[in-house]
Amino acid sequence: MGTKYETDVVAWANEQAQLIRGKKFASLDLKHIAEEIEDVGKSEKRALASNMAALLAHLLKWQFQPERQCKSWSQTINDQRIELDYHLDENPSLRTNLDDKKWLKMVWAKATSQARQETNLDCFPASCPWKMADVLTHEWLPG
Repeated sequence: MGTKYETDVVAWANEQAQLIRGKKFASLDLKHIAEEIEDVGKSEKRALASNMAALLAHLLKWQFQPERQCKSWSQTINDQRIELDYHLDENPSLRTNLDDKKWLKMVWAKATSQARQETNLDCFPASCPWKMADVLTHEWLPG
């Protein structure tokens, strides 16, 4: 034992787990364990933002390019909603992000950027015009 966190985080994590299971608490690298635990939360939050941005981008495309609506877009919208449902069920504390104006602003910026790149349109609203309850509702589509 004794792999440094900075050298090989996977080996370090396995060693820390063994120390915990062996109740060798005095040997734990508590500083880095705390950082890793915080990073898990940040990673889950980033995953939620990524899925939400993808969903919103496709909803934008659906509304602003009705002539190009297709099964692929519909499937992506459905898939992202399923992923978000699962993610929020597994991590209920993340639901607070859906009401966080700063988080929504960041996610909306990502969504409009993605939609602009994929459509070459520059006509999207400055902020999300839809209620999050609608966005997450299966079968709901804008327009």
